[in-house]
This record gives sequence, C-alpha cells and structure tokens, in this order.
Amino acid sequence: MMTQASKKLEIKFRRGQIIQGKWHKKSYQIIRELGSGAVGTVYLCVSDGRKVALKVSSQMSSISSEVNVLKSFQSVQGKRLGPSLIDVDDFVSKDGHAYPFYVMEYVEGVSLHEFIQRNGKEWLFSLLVGLTRDLEELHQKGYVFGDLKMENLLVTRNPIRLRWVDVGGTTLQGRAIKEYTEFYDRAYWECGDRKAEPRYDLFALAMVVLRIFYPSGFEKTSSPARLLHQKANTAIKNDALRKLVLYLIQGKMSTASEVRTYLLDAYQKSHDSGGVAHTGQVSRQRQNSQQGEIYPITEASIIFFSSGLFFVWLFLL
Repeated sequence: MMTQASKKLEIKFRRGQIIQGKWHKKSYQIIRELGSGAVGTVYLCVSDGRKVALKVSSQMSSISSEVNVLKSFQSVQGKRLGPSLIDVDDFVSKDGHAYPFYVMEYVEGVSLHEFIQRNGKEWLFSLLVGLTRDLEELHQKGYVFGDLKMENLLVTRNPIRLRWVDVGGTTLQGRAIKEYTEFYDRAYWECGDRKAEPRYDLFALAMVVLRIFYPSGFEKTSSPARLLHQKANTAIKNDALRKLVLYLIQGKMSTASEVRTYLLDAYQKSHDSGGVAHTGQVSRQRQNSQQGEIYPITEASIIFFSSGLFFVWLFLL
C-alpha cells in the first residue's frame, strides 16, 4: 500500500493539522509530538474520538520493517507484545511528496522511573516478571527488541503493566542491532557485541534497572565492565536484584525465561525469610488503589500467610 518516496527531508506536522491517508482516506488530527528519532517522528493524534499514535518518516523501508514487526506481534494468540497496529498509509504533502506512516494504539502510562519514585522499588520484581514474559515471547518469535531503554518503557494502569512503546529497534536474531542507545548497549560497555540475540536485550534490562538507581546515568571509564559492577554493588541493596543485574551484565543468563524464573524464586525465598513483603507496603498499595492512583495487578501468583496475616502478592503476567 505504501509508495516508494524519493529522497527528501523528514516532514513535520503542526498542532491541529489534519492528516489524511492517500489510500484509506482516514483522517487524524495532530495533538502534539510524542518523540522523534533517527527514522521518523511519532505524534499523538485523535481520530473518531480516539487517541492514537502516528509515526511518519521519509524512509519507507524503516516504516515497512516496523509495520511487519507490529503485525508479527498481533499474531501472538492472546498476547499483546506491542502497541496494536491500526492503519498503514501515505500522506501526500503540498509539494507532491508521499510520506509513509502507520497508526498504532496510543499507550497511556507513566515512565518507569516516575512510577518507582511514587510507589517504591518493591514494585520492580512484579514489573520485571511481566516484562521478561513479553521478552520471552518476542525472542521465541525470532526477534530482539534492540533499543530497550527507560524512554521506551511505560507503566500502564488497569492493569499495572510494564510495556514497550517503540519497536523501531526491533531486529531479527542473527543480524546486527539497527538502533541502540549507548548507555544500554553492551558493546559500548565492552561486555559483548551488537549481534541481535536474547542476551543483548537482557544486558539492556540490567541497565534499565541500574538507571533506576542512577537517574542521570554515569560516564564510561577505562574499565567499563568493572565500573558497572561497582555501580551495582554500591547502589542496589536488595541481594537478589543486585545479583540479577550482575548476572545479566556478565551474560550468565541466556533467556528471558531464566530471568523470570529467577525473579519468582528470589521473591519466594525472600518472603520465606521475611525479607520482602510487609504490611506497610501492602496497605500502601491498597490505599493507592482506592484513591485511583494504582490499579491492582491482574493475576495473583503467590498467596501466603505471614505473622498470622493474609497477604496476596500480585504478579504481572
């Protein structure tokens, strides 16, 4: 459906502008820009009273690749690995150039950093369990996410879930990573190459956790791998989480399912020793839920008794 465009500059849309597809004739009104990257710009739009996200680019091959990834995500039975694909079309500018675009579900949420600041690091285990399940599904389909970073993750509500929102870096396994961000890139830290394989995403996951403890990041030194170990050992007080980050940095876990199993086992052991859940945390979550700030996570995976009190730990699955 999309037409090949000649070489041209990226197009910019203005607030209130109406974008109509050349082929499907659907209209989208621009609300604001959500973000801009190497291969296009994403806008928040409204169409038929519904908020959607529209990505436009001058690079048809990149748009086509991302559309194929989103279509692949949709083929996973009962799963939502990424935003739902809504429309694919061209926008013809006044000078006659055709710009390919696609429209996807607008994922509303807050940044992972903001969510953790508001609700506490105790939520990391449950959020990571859900994310690693999604990564496992993605890897089984032959892809790696590639550009896994804080900016590409949102915590949604109803249910609470950690979701990725930009598939621009998604790469077929075995190929070279096509988009990356230095802080989350294992090659930058001299901990591996940029070949697309599951451990590339798992290293980035470790850096996402580190970024929670170092919101401004930190500079690379002459011994980058040693620096990462020092940063993890200094900032992460939870033994299980610190060990996980170190394992992922060292490449000692090769699949997302290993990480997920580790998280669940570590939580259970921590609970058995009385080290994780406490009444203050549970009551805080209940209070926030009643105030509308946090919705309960959808599935209870561990139910237990502790100190004569009944607790339910809700894991995001």
